[in-house]
Order: sequence, then structure tokens, then C-alpha cells
Amino acid sequence: MPCINLTFCFVRTAFRIFRSYQQVIGTHYAPYINTLADEGASFTNAHAVTHPSEPNYLALFSGSTQGDPGDYCPLNYSVANLASELIAAGKKFTGFAEGLPAVGSKVCKSGEYARKHVPWTDFSNVPSTDSQPFTSFPTNFTTLPTVAWVIPDLKNDMHDGSIQQADTWLQTNLENYVTWAKTHNSLLIITWDENDGVAGNQIPTIFVGPMVKPGKYGENINHYNVLRTLEAIYKLPYAGNSASVRTITSVWQ
Repeated sequence: MPCINLTFCFVRTAFRIFRSYQQVIGTHYAPYINTLADEGASFTNAHAVTHPSEPNYLALFSGSTQGDPGDYCPLNYSVANLASELIAAGKKFTGFAEGLPAVGSKVCKSGEYARKHVPWTDFSNVPSTDSQPFTSFPTNFTTLPTVAWVIPDLKNDMHDGSIQQADTWLQTNLENYVTWAKTHNSLLIITWDENDGVAGNQIPTIFVGPMVKPGKYGENINHYNVLRTLEAIYKLPYAGNSASVRTITSVWQ
């Protein structure tokens, strides 16, 4: 397991899709995403844990669907999660959500912003100042926290908009970060919350960074494996179901 400095940048449970894995990976609809998949580790057997969206975000953030509430708002929890674990370890977390109307806002819906896709807003042990609009995402990437989550709005995450629109958004907003990450030992993970209802709930998941061995990886993983891997990288406790799954170790240089 490499020691990853600075930032793990997470793009949405990255893009919410009402489409299948096969409509994104290996297609002309998402050229930038597929470029990243070719440059990094592309998981061909990754799965969400349930439907609909919100419980998957909670699973990836806290190791549990928290009773599988469905797409409900507001929710309020105080259990351990990735952010609270990082903070307790003296590290930093920030969630950047496109369209969030104000720092720390708890609003359920505002324009194309939807709180159901922004899990840290549901946890009282995450400081409100760690919830930032995407307009605050830095251009000086050395100022990023230890772990950053980036959540596009409903138009740009394949929820209400097209695959192509989301692909363009990702390239426009994070390509400079990806370039910087290559020389600064930083990791980008792109993953989805759920699929379009096809059996198996298969989703794309991509790791990109200088510490990653490019290739296709067929190991069976889900949101809990990804959370556990982040916790292992930073030597954090394992939250919820992340304690009972495997750390992803196959992709590192």
C-alpha cells in the first residue's frame, strides 16, 4: 500500500447514472472518462450495494446504508464516517458540491443541487465548514485537504444530463488536477452510486494516479471495499461494513 500524500479526490459517487456500465466504459459517449480508465486501474467487477442513490452514498461515506432510508431528506447521523475518522487522526476532509447554495447549507434541494447526493451533510460530527460549494475547489492544488469529495450537480452527473455532458464537465473541471496529480503522488477515484437497475448493480470505478498500475481489474468490489481502502491508506479505523471486506491492494505500483 503506497503512502499517498495530499489528496484523494473523489468525483461523485462520482456520476449518478440511470444507465448501464456498458454505456459508459468502452464507448464514444465518454471519451475523457475512457482515457482515464486506460491510464489508470479500471474495475470491471465493481458494484453498488443497493438502490436508490442515497443509501449508496452513505455506504461509501460511512460503511453502512444507515437503515437504507431511500432518497430521503433531511437525515441526521452521528456515527463514524470517513470525514470524522480523518479529523480524529489530525487530517483534513472537505466535500465540494456543485450548486451548494452556501457553506454548510443543509437545504435538501436548490436548483440542480440535491442533498441526497452529498452524504457528509447528514452527519453531525462533520463540521459545517467542511461542506463547501464547488466554486471553492482550489486552483492551487497544494491547498487541497487530505481527502476531497467532488459532487457535480444533477445536470452534470448523468442524472438529468447526458453521459457526454458529464464527461465534458469532468474534463473541464478536473483535468488540471489530474495533470498535477501525476507529479504530486495524488490519487483520483471516479465511481458511481448505482446502475440503471440492471441485475448485479454493476458500476464503473476508476483509480488514476502515479501510484496506480494501469490495467483492467476483475476483482469483485463494492463501496465498502473502496471506503476500506481509503481508511487503510491513512491508517484510520474501519467504519461499519468496511471492517468486514478486503482492502484493494492489487492496483498499486
